[in-house]
Amino acid sequence: MGKFEITTRKNGEFQFNLKATNGQVILSSQGYKTKASCLNGVESVKKNAQTEARFDKKVASNGKPFFNLMATNGQIIGSSQMYASEDTMNNGIASVMKNAPEAEIVDLTEEA
Repeated sequence: MGKFEITTRKNGEFQFNLKATNGQVILSSQGYKTKASCLNGVESVKKNAQTEARFDKKVASNGKPFFNLMATNGQIIGSSQMYASEDTMNNGIASVMKNAPEAEIVDLTEEA
């Protein structure tokens, strides 16, 4: 089963990464000023990842495909890595859809 890892950035902001069962990061968040906001972002991913239409497929300036997961209000909740092909990107979307709804939340900000 996948998991959300909550971490702190160097600038003090909180962020989450959704990791697949194999440990690979499949979705990363923006920076949040508070842990509560970050946890709200996680809940938004869990809810929105179940709807394929929420995935916005993009192509970076280097030609590599990636995707953003969008909230109902149109804001980006999380972004994927760059993929080698559209097929591998589609596999990444499928992985987020499969892993996000039941993923546990691991708070790494309290360790150190």
